[in-house]
Amino acid sequence: MVERQRVICASHALADSARGVRFEVEYLGEPTPAFAVRHAGEVHAYLNRCAHVAMELDWQEAVFFDAVGRDLLCSTHGATYDARSGRCLGGPCNGRALVKLRVDERDGQVYFMGFTDESR
Repeated sequence: MVERQRVICASHALADSARGVRFEVEYLGEPTPAFAVRHAGEVHAYLNRCAHVAMELDWQEAVFFDAVGRDLLCSTHGATYDARSGRCLGGPCNGRALVKLRVDERDGQVYFMGFTDESR
């Protein structure tokens, strides 16, 4: 079943390269943690699970960026991901990307729109 669009948060809740917002989606029939962040002015969202080992990325609640606010960082094993695409940049993710979610920002709100791969 494809989840319909829904509000994740207000746009102002996502500052550029700062704390994200955690939320939950249904993924492969299971409730699964996800997150949204803003990077270079755009909102991006992913499942909150490292591509290396299915562990949540944030080391403190909703803290996903590295120290300089450029890349997403798995706090457990140090895998780094491009904030715009979820592509693995280094570490134990070995080329595997984060599961990207479709989002839309309009009228001061950020909406979850589904998965980039609609077969999920």
